[in-house]
Amino acid sequence: MTITIAAMPAYNEAHSIAEVIKGCRKYVDKVVVVDDGSTDNTVDIAESLGAYVVRHEINRGYGAALRNCFETARKLGAGSMVIIDSDGQHDPSEIPKLLEPLRQGFDLVIGSRFINGNGKNVPIYRKFGMKVLDIATYIAGGLNVTDSQSGFRAYGRKAIENINLYGTDMSAGSEILIQAKDHKLKFTEVEIHCRYDLDNCSTEHPFIHGPRVLFRILKDMEYRRPLYYFSVPGLIMASTGVLMGLKFLQDYIMGGFLRFGPTLLMVMLTIIGAFMIFTGIILHAISRMIFLNEQIRRQ
Repeated sequence: MTITIAAMPAYNEAHSIAEVIKGCRKYVDKVVVVDDGSTDNTVDIAESLGAYVVRHEINRGYGAALRNCFETARKLGAGSMVIIDSDGQHDPSEIPKLLEPLRQGFDLVIGSRFINGNGKNVPIYRKFGMKVLDIATYIAGGLNVTDSQSGFRAYGRKAIENINLYGTDMSAGSEILIQAKDHKLKFTEVEIHCRYDLDNCSTEHPFIHGPRVLFRILKDMEYRRPLYYFSVPGLIMASTGVLMGLKFLQDYIMGGFLRFGPTLLMVMLTIIGAFMIFTGIILHAISRMIFLNEQIRRQ
């Protein structure tokens, strides 16, 4: 018999975790709390409410806590799992909304703050940053979704068995979407609501979180999408160099002369651009070989 669990990373969430656990217990068979080195009484509260607690002795990061959520789900033999924030931003009463598509055959259900005209309470600067991360995640090889950074998601058995996180930071949400694309997980999005009026919200400041996640996505793109990372910028640079060369040649034929600085810039742009193009092509071939070997090994 399979069970449904609700799992939540937690770091110093003593002020909110009790209500979240109580809310989740109405809709799942077991609540799992991955305590990421809390220094308050988060663990005591979770254990007193009957939650299955996994402890990190030190703070290892959101991604490491999520990794333990998946590992624990596999250990418990869960057939479905809901990941929810422990800081009270998400409403546990929306859990059935995320679980329903799993029964219809979906492997991954993403709670989105931006579909069906939703998201009016999300600050403008957050919307802009999230859209940048959505696009970056998609280009890096992830799924095309409206809320790539949502922490409120549901996973079916196939997703639980196949997703293995390597990163330890807040970019884990994007890493999951990239792996979901690799494993051809069937996904959908449902409308959720998120609170931003909480005094003790544990979410990182968006001006720190956003650039950090974007940098990690770009690093992943270097490995997974070298054509985008190297060849596209290289093509732009080489094209600019060639166009500059044609303009300089035209001026020279018309009786002008070549200036050293612009000519050197033209040569450098052309050579560096061509080098980046070929680097991207070679790395693309290597990354495809590595990816195919990983697929064969998993089979």
